[in-house]
Amino acid sequence: MAGAPLSGPAPGRVTSMRPCALAVLAFTMGLGVADAEPRPEVAEATVTVMRQLEAFRRDDFDAAYELASATIKEIFDRPTFETMVRRGYPEIARSVSAVVIEGDVGPDDHVYLRITIHGTNGRSVDAIYDLVREGSQWRINGVVARPTTGTV
Repeated sequence: MAGAPLSGPAPGRVTSMRPCALAVLAFTMGLGVADAEPRPEVAEATVTVMRQLEAFRRDDFDAAYELASATIKEIFDRPTFETMVRRGYPEIARSVSAVVIEGDVGPDDHVYLRITIHGTNGRSVDAIYDLVREGSQWRINGVVARPTTGTV
């Protein structure tokens, strides 16, 4: 969720510190994780994202902010982080469900997850999460979100 202006990103706009790398990876990840056990890193990183989504559902932006990477925390202080998420990512800020579609470890050792998130506003987004290991924990380093193209 890095780099988003306070007014929020345009739908489908890349808002990460690594816009090109993340966007390219997001559209070229032919992973097939439904057919295989996910790598341990992917499972661990998934827990981090789900914990953040649960914190957002409780309006616990302090807990959600703790799951952001050091890079995100350098860009956004806690109040600005909350404003950015609420304005730029309403489906993420107030989700009712989230399903991991695919995930893998990139050549940069980041974990990339594609997650479909359904918001309380009735809209859904496909979100690509970039996670980085900090010490023994996975932290969220950026998100690209765009409206889903179909109905469930």
